[in-house]
Amino acid sequence: MKLQRERGSDLTIFSPRAAGMAHHVGSEATGIEWSRMSNDLIQRICTLLPDNFAPVGQLPQHPGVAPKNCVPELERLARLGFVGVNLNPDPAGGYWTDPPLTDKWWYPLYEKLCELDMTAMIHVTSSCNPNFHYTGAHYINGDTTAFMQLIQGNLFKDFPALRFVIPHGGGAVPFHWGRYRGLAQEMKKPLLGEHLLGNVFFDTCVYHYPGIELMSKVIPVDNILFASEMLGAVKGIDPETGHNYDDTKRYIDQLRTLSEADRHKIFEANARRVYPRLDKRLRKKT
Repeated sequence: MKLQRERGSDLTIFSPRAAGMAHHVGSEATGIEWSRMSNDLIQRICTLLPDNFAPVGQLPQHPGVAPKNCVPELERLARLGFVGVNLNPDPAGGYWTDPPLTDKWWYPLYEKLCELDMTAMIHVTSSCNPNFHYTGAHYINGDTTAFMQLIQGNLFKDFPALRFVIPHGGGAVPFHWGRYRGLAQEMKKPLLGEHLLGNVFFDTCVYHYPGIELMSKVIPVDNILFASEMLGAVKGIDPETGHNYDDTKRYIDQLRTLSEADRHKIFEANARRVYPRLDKRLRKKT
């Protein structure tokens, strides 16, 4: 709350810490218990401080276990008023043993997400593969891999109401936008705007101004959601600016190419549109 006040934000969409989801640890039964405990704590905080936090939950995923087993917890979260969930495309923690996100393995979970009008952030958890540092490699790999999987499939023809948020600016996606446009074209897919951008959105957890500037030039403003990931992957102060790396509002404030209407979209309107349960929650308070 102190950082919210200092950095000029008000409401945080609040979920269990991604690295702590640890879907690869223990058994499926362990994951179910841990997810319920974590989600209950999120609910308690959001109930005590409803003006500051809105709840997003974790799912009790486990390597090799069908995602449909997460549906009971997803339904429970909806009853508790959660606005979305985190969805891990790699429950194996860096070994990618489950099918890609476009596989029908995932479909029962997607059906329930659409039925409940819940939004999913695609986010891996900690890495147990020594080749991949969790925040420096595995997170960015997860973002980029998920986007490429979505290009390769036709998921949103089957689920036109499904909404995904990809964190960390989309991983490598904005920097290699031409590569992904070209790959989609070679695969005879529709242009990316038509193929994915009605359902896929990106947040601004990018820790330097040039990265945010590039993102704003490449990704349509309607697909960018402000996020700060305070107390996230990088907690230090940038010696070049004297400010915290993860104080991302400063970078957006520096973008001179944005109109006030665009700025409003990034800071609030897009989040309310992409998370309709959040919008309903806020309307009830007014």
